[in-house]
Order: sequence, then C-alpha cells, then structure tokens
Amino acid sequence: MFGKLLSRLNGDTAAPLTDEDARLSMAALLVRVARSDGDYAESERDRILKILSTRYALSPFDVSKLMGDAEALEKDAPDTVRFTRTIKETVAYEDRLGVIEALWSVALADGERDNEEDALLRMVANFLGVSDRDSNLARLRVDPSKA
Repeated sequence: MFGKLLSRLNGDTAAPLTDEDARLSMAALLVRVARSDGDYAESERDRILKILSTRYALSPFDVSKLMGDAEALEKDAPDTVRFTRTIKETVAYEDRLGVIEALWSVALADGERDNEEDALLRMVANFLGVSDRDSNLARLRVDPSKA
C-alpha cells in the first residue's frame, strides 16, 4: 500500500509529492516521535488525533483513517529523513515551527520528558532546517512551565 509513497519519499520516482503525501508524512512523523521512547501512550495518540483533526480540518472518520495509515507507514519506513524531507520541501519555515510545536506537544503529552524523544526532536528540527533555538522556543510555547 505504501510502496509508491515510500518510493516517492526516497526520490526513486519522478512523481511529485502531493499535499496528501505531506499530510501522511506529518502524521507518520508524529507517530514516530510518540513511539520513540518505547511507550506509545494513549495520551500521545489522543494528542496526535487532535493535532491532525485541527490542522487539517478532518472528520473523526478521516482522522482515524489517516492515523491508521500513519501508524502503518511509520512502522514500514526505515528512517526519519524521508518524512522530514517531504515536510521541508512542502512547508514554509514559519509553518515548520508549528510542526516542531506539534512534535513537542506529542513528546510531552505523557507528562514525561524522555532522552530518546529529546534526541529525535533535535535531529528532526535539524532535518527540517529549524534552529535549536527556535525548537527550544517551540517547546517552551507548548510547555511554558519548563522555562
């Protein structure tokens, strides 16, 4: 099912990425962050559903389908670069700051700050072309109590 998308994400085909590809990449990246600490908590899953529903104005049925597709894609994708490349190529810098905020929101949804999540968020911010400073400011906007 995801073979064609993974080929496009790898740059193996000349087919352009669609908005739907970018949406699925964003959702899969959110899932990857949530799973990075080995505990895919219900609070993280709920946060992802809320982010996707709000960001893309999706119905409960559509957000549930996107979530299922994202979970499957994340499981099959060999690395994070493919998701971030798609987002970096299709999303303006200012909007990528919103992506980083969403990722921090998911990482912190379970109430714990984990080293694996921190490391992944630093790597993802770099891949998205977002500075460490801007990523930290995004984290503080999501969780100002940690200033």
